[in-house]
Parts: sequence; C-alpha cells; structure tokens
Amino acid sequence: MIRKNPSGHVPVVHETAFVDPTAILCGKVIVEENVFIGPYAVIRADEVDENGEMEPIVIGANSNIQDGVVIHCKAGGGVNIGKGTSIAHRSIVHGPCTVGDSVFVGFNSVLFNCVVGSHSVIRHNSVVEGCEVPHSFYIPSTANIHSDKDLETIERVTPDAASFSESVTQANYELVKGYKRIRNEF
Repeated sequence: MIRKNPSGHVPVVHETAFVDPTAILCGKVIVEENVFIGPYAVIRADEVDENGEMEPIVIGANSNIQDGVVIHCKAGGGVNIGKGTSIAHRSIVHGPCTVGDSVFVGFNSVLFNCVVGSHSVIRHNSVVEGCEVPHSFYIPSTANIHSDKDLETIERVTPDAASFSESVTQANYELVKGYKRIRNEF
C-alpha cells in the first residue's frame, strides 16, 4: 500500500521493483530498481525536523527488504539502504541510519542512529546503535554494539559469512522477477 504522509510526500517506486500488496510505504520513500519488499514490511518517512523538513528513506537498487521489516526515521532524519543489501525478517532500521552496499542484516536485528559500512554482515538478533561499523565487518548473532569501542572486540567478515549474504540477496533478486511475472498474469 502506498500512502501520502502529512507533509504531502508520496513514495516513488521504480517500475522494476516488487512491493508485496501487504507492505506499507508511507511518505518520502524512494525505492530503486529491482528491489524486493516482502509481506508486511513497513517503510515510513513522515516525521519532520524543527524546520518542517525531512530526509528520504532510500532503498538502493537490487536490495531486498524481507517480511515484517520496519524502516522509520526520527525527527526528519533519513535512512539510506545501499545497493544489493539484504534486511532480513522482522529487523528494524531506525534513522538516522546509513547502511552501505552489499550488507546483510540478519533477522530480528535492530539498527539505530548508526552507519554500517559496505560488505558488512550483521547476524541475527543483534543491536547496533550510536556507532560506525567499518567496511567488511562481521557482527555475530546476539551482539550488542552501542559504541565504536564495542566494535574493537569484533572480528572481520569471513568469506563464508559473505557468501551466505550474497546468496540471500541473489535469491531475493530472483523473487522480484518471479513475483512481477505473477502479478502481470492477473
């Protein structure tokens, strides 16, 4: 469902993207090409800053936003999801937040007020807030990262973790094509 926010912004969705009919996109949201947005995802850009302005939520090309993901921003801050990035089931990305290209965020993870470098992997049930995750970092399941100092205890991304992330992204890219084909049959 595509909704206008109180400021009058309407989501812009590229024609090659697939948005499940149960998903809700509200406000200043930009969805680039070949993006998959799964069932019951909520992507909502509707809060303004003290000047009545807001930055957009941008979902980069070839990314996938899986079932039940929530993306929102506070007080006009934006969210940028890079190209080829996968945000898994029931994760929350709350802005201001920047997630780089080819990042994997595991299910039930929470990102808030942070920057995640490209090619990083954040495994399942992790919390990352108030810090900058460097390029190619691996954050294990159930990690609780609240500062740059917490990152010093984390190892670099392993090739196995990176290949898993790439396989999830590729599978969801194929889903975009399949669901768009099915939608065109009706």
